[in-house]
Amino acid sequence: MHGWTGNMAIVDLSDERITVKKIDDQILQDYVGGRGLGVKIYFDLITPNIDPFSPENVLVFAVGPLTGVAPMSGRHVVVSKSPLTDTIFDSNAGGFWGKELHYAGFDALVIKGEADEPRYLRISDGEIALEDATSLWGLNVDEVTGKLQKYGSVACIGRAGEKGVLYANIMNDLTHTAGRGGLGAIMGKKKLKGIVVQGTQKPEIADLEAYKVALKEMVRLLEASPPVNKGLRVFGTSMLYDIVNYLEVMPTNNYQRSHFEGGSQLSGDYIIEHYSIESHGCWGCPINCKKRDKERGIELPEYETIWAFGPNLENGDYEKIVEANVKCNRYGLDTITAGSTIALYREITGEDYLDRIQEIGEGKVLTEGARIVAMKHNATKKSMDIKGLELPGYDPRGLYGQALSYATSNRGGCHLRAYLVAPEIIGKPKLIHRLNPADKPGLVVIFQNLSAAVDSLVLCKFTTFAMGEVEYSKLLSAVTGVHYRSEDILRFGERIYNLERLFNVQAGIGGEEDTLPPRIFEGENALSREIFQEMLREYYEFRGWKDGIPTDETLRKLGISQ
Repeated sequence: MHGWTGNMAIVDLSDERITVKKIDDQILQDYVGGRGLGVKIYFDLITPNIDPFSPENVLVFAVGPLTGVAPMSGRHVVVSKSPLTDTIFDSNAGGFWGKELHYAGFDALVIKGEADEPRYLRISDGEIALEDATSLWGLNVDEVTGKLQKYGSVACIGRAGEKGVLYANIMNDLTHTAGRGGLGAIMGKKKLKGIVVQGTQKPEIADLEAYKVALKEMVRLLEASPPVNKGLRVFGTSMLYDIVNYLEVMPTNNYQRSHFEGGSQLSGDYIIEHYSIESHGCWGCPINCKKRDKERGIELPEYETIWAFGPNLENGDYEKIVEANVKCNRYGLDTITAGSTIALYREITGEDYLDRIQEIGEGKVLTEGARIVAMKHNATKKSMDIKGLELPGYDPRGLYGQALSYATSNRGGCHLRAYLVAPEIIGKPKLIHRLNPADKPGLVVIFQNLSAAVDSLVLCKFTTFAMGEVEYSKLLSAVTGVHYRSEDILRFGERIYNLERLFNVQAGIGGEEDTLPPRIFEGENALSREIFQEMLREYYEFRGWKDGIPTDETLRKLGISQ
């Protein structure tokens, strides 16, 4: 076997039993790795109505056959049922942890049960041991990482995960995030403080010459892509700020407006002019889109964090955003949900918790996300969530494709299920009219399928600014020795998307939740409900779904058994 290791480790925290099993070759070929493999393993192990905090619930960590082999492959995926949304949920993280797990000899790691006392997991070249984490309990991410990094790459939770904050992240390599959805809270409930991994066994490549050809083409396309080479490499994701605000799709004051005045300090140009910037990135990345302040040695926020703690709170002070980002990374808090929940609470009560994020991290206030906070204050129409997951920093009222993608996302209000910002704003692979609903449903389906596939390889989403299914298929075929055509890439992405949808339907989450927050359909710049419903109807036709539910025929064609 090439690319894959074929191994899955299962750790039962309840009785501290550790086993290693082989993964069926057909499952690997059909679901590949990362998101796909994680979702398949989870679907086969868990009943959809499970309580996310039940000891019987599991966390699945998964890598792909390209992890630690191809450029921009330093990623891994964590899958479980979200305590924030009750949907099946995958969190995609960069850094070095995924490469180490792959080199340690595993495609997947399953965590089940619940420990009596705090534990951390230590993995080194196929050897797995549970260690006492009593001295680590109560510490934040930077402190835990400092104590464990001598053993390898560290993925851990901060105090937010321990306290059960429903949007607690699993942090790895200090600043890389398996974010959204609160999977860090599940680790906290299981009393698993962290997982440290070290591996030296690089997976073998099936066809080295074909791989070299595919690699050369990949590098050429990345270097030729302006958003990658001139944008992300120089500015990081803050490159998006000016154009999003200029096009008036910048959600402001909890989505009450779509343009932010007074945010000149938040643009990528301002940041690189006024800060001493040091670039860094994930394993094997030629772009290094992450930025830190070299003088202070602290991480600078990504675009979504700039938006969440900036325009969303009518805050134009970049330093306040930097400080909030540092606190979220230390405690292990999702910045999008944190900012959205604070914005909602601010609108309802007039109180602003931007300077009090540590209170959230300590589990004292606003721990349940926007939807539940809105329900408690009888203000559900003010919560900007879909299926319980708060919308990010792109206003769907001015981006019809992104609007449909948000609504039909299996994990809730997420821009990364299908990044229609690319064609609607950036012009990749080509610029399309953002306010024209024509052809958007079919395009959303393709983008969702491709996104699921890329998450399963596991490659960085930014490769889609330069590459397509043809390049992905050549790279995957060369590494694994399994012949994948370009249409196979979209096919296994479609299989993954439908399996996720099937899980949600069986959990009681159907097409009735494929909608947008009420505020999007109201006001001067509202999205027409009629236009949206027509796009949704056409989307279901493309999917082969009946009222948001995959038909038996669709599942049969994809080889999915219920």
